[in-house]
Amino acid sequence: MARIRYSADIIQYISIFESLTAAKVKDCIVNEQILFIVNENDMGKAIGKQGSNVKRIENMMKKKIRLVEFNDDIVQFVQNLIYPIQAREIKEENGIVNIYCNDVKSKGMLIGRDRHNINFVNGIVKRHFGINEIKVG
Repeated sequence: MARIRYSADIIQYISIFESLTAAKVKDCIVNEQILFIVNENDMGKAIGKQGSNVKRIENMMKKKIRLVEFNDDIVQFVQNLIYPIQAREIKEENGIVNIYCNDVKSKGMLIGRDRHNINFVNGIVKRHFGINEIKVG
């Protein structure tokens, strides 16, 4: 697990988010949307009443945002990360996280076209935990 470096833009996004919501950000990843990983028990503050904070920040930043709650337990963190996809079981053994899906549709959504979604999840989990890879079964 290496140190995470942020660009000036990402630091600005984190600063704006924390000042508007009073929720502490653990990580921020920007691509076609902005993913904020908030500390445990800060999800309610981050969302706001009836999603008011989310809507206000999306309008301000002109991008969709997604919120994920961090958890020290890798299994729970992966579950939070892949939500709303429901996994039948998530196991971590010897640095490999195995995700078992209920049906083919949710497995396909989890993997994504050209393995885009699972590679994204894999990269985020590697940033916070010392794992080798994520497998979908």
